[in-house]
Amino acid sequence: MLKAVIFDMDGVIIDSEPLHYQAYHQMFDEVGIDVSAELYDSLTGKSTINVCKQLKDHFSLNHSPEELATIKRRHYDVIFDNDKDFDLISGVRSLIEDYHENGLTLVLGSSATMASINRIFKRFELNTYFKDKLSGAELKASKPHPEIFIKAAQASGFKPEECVVIEDATNGIEAAKGAGIFCVGFDSEHSKNQDYSKADLVINDFEEINFNRIQSIFQGKLTSK
Repeated sequence: MLKAVIFDMDGVIIDSEPLHYQAYHQMFDEVGIDVSAELYDSLTGKSTINVCKQLKDHFSLNHSPEELATIKRRHYDVIFDNDKDFDLISGVRSLIEDYHENGLTLVLGSSATMASINRIFKRFELNTYFKDKLSGAELKASKPHPEIFIKAAQASGFKPEECVVIEDATNGIEAAKGAGIFCVGFDSEHSKNQDYSKADLVINDFEEINFNRIQSIFQGKLTSK
């Protein structure tokens, strides 16, 4: 039986990708690098510091990864604070409330920094619904490494086989499957050039995985094994 749901944040709870896109590209301009669309898409789902490590190596930059991350976050903070239309992804609050009311344990497993996570959770009053929040920026390995979801399952208090991960990015889906967790791929209008082939279930709308449906789907998946 399903006991816990692990949510990614960017692309699942919030559509922050346009904000990150602006912040990253302002950083690219500031340090003088030309990042192709293909390279940028491959970075989706990774923590900022790991993106910056990859960029430093790829472009042989003099800036340290930490310096690059600081520049990017400076731009992001300005964009975030001034975007008054920024909101949760449609349907996700209802889904979170549905799961919480029906006794599922909720954990966040995001590549964002804890400061960014706390900012989002405070702005949208989400803390009451979640047992724990994990930041990939505080871990040794970044998605697609499974570390964050292994630890998220541990934080939930349940076994990986009793959990579900909701992810929108290729790297996150690979991380969930590497952790041995059933993965729902959220392929929404906000998703760009991501591979959902490894997900156990692909959805376009959160209503497809309301509490009753996800329990039924999850139980059927286990029975068919």
